[in-house]
Amino acid sequence: MTTLADRPNTALLVIDVQKGVVAGAPGRDGVIANIDTLIGKARAAGVPVVWVQHSDEELKEGSEDWEYVPELVRGDTEPLIAKNYTDSFEDTDLEAVLAARKVGRLVVTGAQTDACIRSTLHGAIVRGYDATLVADAHTTEDLTRYGAPAPEQVIAHTNLYWKWHHAPGRQGGTLDTAEVTF
Repeated sequence: MTTLADRPNTALLVIDVQKGVVAGAPGRDGVIANIDTLIGKARAAGVPVVWVQHSDEELKEGSEDWEYVPELVRGDTEPLIAKNYTDSFEDTDLEAVLAARKVGRLVVTGAQTDACIRSTLHGAIVRGYDATLVADAHTTEDLTRYGAPAPEQVIAHTNLYWKWHHAPGRQGGTLDTAEVTF
């Protein structure tokens, strides 16, 4: 259904599952296990797995916190997108990587729900992609000290509103890990 012509393929995005990003996140181990399951499904189906890795003033490139969690291992041929903004498309080569693989549909996982996940989902839809959020394969940190809702509420709300998200010729939606097929 994507509005991107001649882009029938799907890719799995693994966004910012870095040590310093998911440390202490609710459901961390279950989310990582679900992402690992999805990586296995994607690889078995020959679907590209695209990794995204954030860096900024607080998450310094090359630091231990910047590293991906050890439970998830990127394959040698799987693209790694370095980013500095919440939208994984912004000032990166993600679009070129997806275009080269004729990808028009994204399956989105990772962290943080209320920042990089939401921004990338919206960035994908705006750019013409279909974007499915895996409801049990994303998480966020506790930002209640800044007035934000509890992380579980942020995750639930994001799943709720993305479930019915769509735009002309583009489709959002959510699925649980067990429901995802490639």
